[in-house]
Parts: sequence; structure tokens; C-alpha cells
Amino acid sequence: MDETQVGTPLPDEKHHEGGFRPVAELIQARKDRGNDITAGGPHLGELIEQVRALMDRARLLSPSDELAKDAITTLEQLNARLDEGVVDEWSSPSWTRTDLPARGNITLPPYTVVSGSREGVTAKVTFRTFHLGGNNAAHGGHIALAFDDIIGMTAALATKSVTRTASLTLDYRSITPLDRELTVRAWAERVEGRKVYLRATMHDGERLCAEAHGLFIVLNPGQP
Repeated sequence: MDETQVGTPLPDEKHHEGGFRPVAELIQARKDRGNDITAGGPHLGELIEQVRALMDRARLLSPSDELAKDAITTLEQLNARLDEGVVDEWSSPSWTRTDLPARGNITLPPYTVVSGSREGVTAKVTFRTFHLGGNNAAHGGHIALAFDDIIGMTAALATKSVTRTASLTLDYRSITPLDRELTVRAWAERVEGRKVYLRATMHDGERLCAEAHGLFIVLNPGQP
């Protein structure tokens, strides 16, 4: 990724995160540790990839009774083991690991940022089997999720502030395929006070798959 480092791990005094985060504590933690992207350890990315692989298989699974019971037992044991590593929302590395796809957030389609600045964001996203809508095409809801996160990042860079989605409108122009690296480009068209109007496109090569229009609102200090 070049230009601006997108998705700094913790806010500072000027880049608050709204009233829903313990900002003072996070600011102090950032000062104490610097821009640390090692939270979750060196194997977090591999763990996330294995969970994504599980999600891919679960999307098309039709197990025998024996396989289902074995899997349930294994997953119960694994969930109990993973409970040992569960932390609160603000301590989770799933929004800080800029070295991992989607900042380590497994709920998002995996994407990597190519460039990001006040002029806009370019990212590469690949929809997997888990994101299947039908006939080997990505589900529209997952496409919207990818747009929402990338456009939100674009709004933050354009305003140097934290924003929330007010409106997101998508137009699906052609089939969005699975297992292909797609290009998302997002930019702010204009800023009017606290309102940020944005556009984004998603391409498979030269073919336009989908485009989005977004309205994001800059949060006031302490606003959730």
C-alpha cells in the first residue's frame, strides 16, 4: 500500500472514534505501544485464513450424520478452546491489523488496499465460496458490505474524521464472480458540512460489476 497508511490502530486527540469507544484509554495505549500491528500474534492471519476456509466449506456442506456429529464435537471443543483468547471489542485486533486482508476482520470480504489518500482509495477484493449468492456469483449483500467498508475508509481519509453510513445505494451492473481479484475504486465527490458524498465502482478487469453512491456523516465529538 502506498501514500496514506489506512486504518491506524488507535485514535488520537484529533481523530476521535465517537462516544462508543473509550477514547482516553485508547489514546494512552497508542502512546504506550506506538503503531503496533502485532496484536493477535504472528499467526493471526493464518488462523483467519483457516476460519475462512471453514466458512467456504460450510456454505456448500451436505454432511452425513456421522460427519455432522464429528464436526459438532470438534467445533464444540474448538470453541471452548478459543474462549480463552476472546477479548472485548476495543481490545480485539480485528480492526487494527493493517497488514492483513480487511484489517483482520473476518466478517468482511477479504480485501487489500492498494493506495489510499484524500483523493480516494483503490482496493483489491476477492469473493469466495462463502460469499456465493447463486450460479457462481457473489451475493449482493456481500458486495454491499465490501463497498460500505471501503467507502467508509474513503470518507475518513477525505475528512480526516470518523464517519457513519447514512445512506448506501448500489447498482448491480453485471455478474460479480467468485474467486477473481476485483478492483474497487472509491472517492469523495463533495463534502457539505458534516455530509460526505461518495462514489465507488467494482470492476472485473474492464467490466463494471457494480457501483455505489454513499452518504456518510462526520461524527461530532463524543457522538456514537
